[in-house]
Amino acid sequence: MAKRACNFFAKRRRMCFQKGFQVSHLKTRGGSVGHSSNVKRQHDSMDGLKPFPHFATQALHVGQEPEQWNSMAVVPPISMATTFKQSAPGKHAGFEYGRSGNPTRNSLEKCIAALENAKHGLCFSSGLGCTVAITHMLSTGDHIVSMNDLYGGTNRYFRKVASRMNIKISFVDATDPAKVAEAMTPMTKMIWIETPTNPTMQLVDIKAVSDIAHRQSNCFVVVDNTFMSPYFQRPLDFGADMVMHSLTKYMNGHTDVIMGAAATNDDNLEQQLRFLQNALGPVPSPFDCFLVNRGLKTLAVRMKEHMKNGLEVARWLEADSRVCKVLHPGLPSHPHHELAKRQMRGYSGMVTFYIDGGETEASKFLKSLKLFTLAESLGGFESLAEHPGIMTHASIVKEERESLGIHDNLIRLSVGIEDIEDIIEDLDQALKAAFKDS
Repeated sequence: MAKRACNFFAKRRRMCFQKGFQVSHLKTRGGSVGHSSNVKRQHDSMDGLKPFPHFATQALHVGQEPEQWNSMAVVPPISMATTFKQSAPGKHAGFEYGRSGNPTRNSLEKCIAALENAKHGLCFSSGLGCTVAITHMLSTGDHIVSMNDLYGGTNRYFRKVASRMNIKISFVDATDPAKVAEAMTPMTKMIWIETPTNPTMQLVDIKAVSDIAHRQSNCFVVVDNTFMSPYFQRPLDFGADMVMHSLTKYMNGHTDVIMGAAATNDDNLEQQLRFLQNALGPVPSPFDCFLVNRGLKTLAVRMKEHMKNGLEVARWLEADSRVCKVLHPGLPSHPHHELAKRQMRGYSGMVTFYIDGGETEASKFLKSLKLFTLAESLGGFESLAEHPGIMTHASIVKEERESLGIHDNLIRLSVGIEDIEDIIEDLDQALKAAFKDS
């Protein structure tokens, strides 16, 4: 199956070259790594960058005001208290119990709301904890329309946990808004999408899907923005009702925190979710909030480097004969490239590609990497690589994985912010090792 897919992608790529499509760097199998000058490469890689105004300033200052603390601390302090003194029964100074609210968490939630251009931000102990809380806004008998290609943990939760609460879920190809419309029922209360999707990097038209959802009352749209971060994409600006993140990834960016978040402009949705945040209890520790708050201060700087390196890697891989197809929305060859230019301000460091061959070649490649770390997760400063079919999406049955394009030769890269020459060199030597005996 993977070999047939590879042959199909190879034909498509040859057609692109016959039509005059050019890539930045060309390299033949087993040849030396080819590079243009650093200046030209960096310029080409950043052509699509259109930052939101004042983003870095907001990341540094919103929710961080020294005046909110008696100490006038420039950096929000870590408030580890689990309970807070009251001046009289029921009379508190804004905080009563650590699960219900925390000063350090409040600072982070305000900052996240600002970065997503939202009124409200809410933090959770993990991205899945956030997903669970959002889903608990629904009732028995309600219906969810979900993108069929999405994070393996979300897929597992919807299929094996939420479904047991008699919540109906329809998985559809949301890249075609007509299929979303066809799946809608009078009981549809939530539409859940990722864009780009994990791991095949498909894009969903947020505005088109949101317009469909809002044709009926009490249906809201949630967009998982983990792969992009608000530096490159703000789903609420296109009509989505709520945006969520695994803060573990790009938002924190240092591979040392598990946390999730949601943001919204809808007061009613915020009140419901705030109640569930307290009632269910999936809240993060104050120390973790401090770490994510600190990570956000370099988000703008990091994402520029992720974009530059990610595009460079995507272009390099696309020109390599040992690679069948590269999935990156910044490439003109991506089927949703035009949507990417309308909906996104740039691209993260996520690159997915099909290696020539099958699971054997993919495994050899992954085991031969030296700079890249073979590990799950993404969005940290370091480069990571993984095999979705065996690792992050192993909980999805093989037949469904195949139908989604998650073949045995699919490899997902989270390109970090190391020097690009070192990244390319590592990919090249790993590809040589994968085909050493061929």
